[in-house]
Amino acid sequence: QVQLVESGGGLVQPGGSLRLSCAASGIAFSMYSMDWYRQAPGKQRELVAQITSGGGITNYADSVKGRFTIFRDNAKATVYLQMNSLKPEDTAVYYCKVDWSGSAVWGKGTLVTVSS
Repeated sequence: QVQLVESGGGLVQPGGSLRLSCAASGIAFSMYSMDWYRQAPGKQRELVAQITSGGGITNYADSVKGRFTIFRDNAKATVYLQMNSLKPEDTAVYYCKVDWSGSAVWGKGTLVTVSS
């Protein structure tokens, strides 16, 4: 059974930083691209960042380019999202996702609140 568990969310002031983690199990992690999504209150879930299986290629939403960095440690089966220069509009539940065996597998999410 594939499981994704996010952690690292919390309350941070504008301009601050957080690092989110997503630990995977039940999957040959190093073979799969990984995604981070977020869903703000009252809004649709949106793609934030993507990383290929080897970590060599990344992709970001325009709203987070230059502020967020996605990276992975295949030995630890974990993908990370480093978030710097956080803004109130980054407030959301952040999810990691993997497309496995034709289906999307999601974690339960971690809440990030950016507020003074």
